[in-house]
Amino acid sequence: MPILRGDDPAAVAAAARCLADGGLVGMPTETVYGLAARADDDRAAAGIFAAKGRPADHPLIVHVTDVAAARSFAAHWHDTAQRLAAAFWPGPVTLIVPRAAGRGSAAAGGHPTIGLRCPAHPVAQALLHAAAALGVAGVAAPSANRFGRVSPTLASHVADEFGPALLVLDGGPCAVGIESSIVDCSRDEPVLLRPGLLTRERLEAALGRPLRERDADAPRSSGDLASHYAPAARVRLIAADALYRADMFGAGVAVYSRSRPAGADAALWRALPDDPARAAQDLFAVLRAFDGAGAREIWVEEPPDLPEWEGVRDRLRRAAA
Repeated sequence: MPILRGDDPAAVAAAARCLADGGLVGMPTETVYGLAARADDDRAAAGIFAAKGRPADHPLIVHVTDVAAARSFAAHWHDTAQRLAAAFWPGPVTLIVPRAAGRGSAAAGGHPTIGLRCPAHPVAQALLHAAAALGVAGVAAPSANRFGRVSPTLASHVADEFGPALLVLDGGPCAVGIESSIVDCSRDEPVLLRPGLLTRERLEAALGRPLRERDADAPRSSGDLASHYAPAARVRLIAADALYRADMFGAGVAVYSRSRPAGADAALWRALPDDPARAAQDLFAVLRAFDGAGAREIWVEEPPDLPEWEGVRDRLRRAAA
């Protein structure tokens, strides 16, 4: 099936019908493209795990139209979840809450908690509302790539991963470019489980209290493996002073840095933006482009150790693990 325009109501209707019938859809969001299936049907959600090669106990994020739809999946909706949803939904933050009995078991990987997000992308919103009109309570949609690999930020990336059999809605390049922040709201104290574009400071300001660090009792969540978001080429994070002193890069070494080091192949160099939001938007597309160019190693200048770079640093560390 060809990639369909996300601004075409007929295409959105076809995708919603596919979801309602238990099928898979490539769905744009503001973060990355998702591989979507209805979350209220365990057999449909199981199709995501099979297509991605993802372990069945590794939970998915359920995308919903609004807070009311999110609460239908929750056994309890803590004040912390309400504060973050009020401040940032629709937007790039996922809330982990206790899961309602009999709701989204497969999507949650069988765990007693579930991750919920209301995406801001207009095509995602149109698809979720069209699917809801057909009885779909929520849509599980992890990144539309093979498990552990680089997330897609273009519709063509999704088609490259899964081929022409998958219906993909094209919503253009993802504006955020890295996955959502994830906050555990299932316990008394909120915990940041995965950083994203929304900084810790903004999340804490909305909560009115600090976020705790992950502990041994934290629930499972998407993207919590040490190695993730990895291209085929080996990724190396290198401090700027060492990178710019390097006098031999060798064949097949791609470089992602603020300035092109002497000796680096111009054809395998991309400029790392100074702006963390722009770097997040570009990151996965750059890694995919280096893979496509046949790079055997990707040397990345370490981003600044600043709060606004936390999401990009997290993705690069996992890609290099």
